[in-house]
Amino acid sequence: MPNTSTGPKPQLDALLLKLPGVSARRINGLDAYFVSDKMFACISGSGVGLRLPAAVATELQFSRDNTSAFQPGGIAGTREWVQIDRADAADYAKDLELFQASLDFVKNARSR
Repeated sequence: MPNTSTGPKPQLDALLLKLPGVSARRINGLDAYFVSDKMFACISGSGVGLRLPAAVATELQFSRDNTSAFQPGGIAGTREWVQIDRADAADYAKDLELFQASLDFVKNARSR
């Protein structure tokens, strides 16, 4: 059984589960965060994937050195997903604005 205390999950739980309407559960072996039953963030490896508008996701990949395309398990993601890697999981608190933007984007997205 993997030691879950080594990843960013405890810090992300503390940060995200206090936001209104956010819940956490495992999906396809990944720890994920949901709002309105739609996933907006998910832990992959040592980083966290976030769903944002494609233009915002692209901008982040070019403007931040700790942000890349989200590829959970090596599978290519979509243009709306980016991965943020922080050496110290406590530093994800600095990305609260992005988590909130992701939550709002997913909550307000039309279901396909």
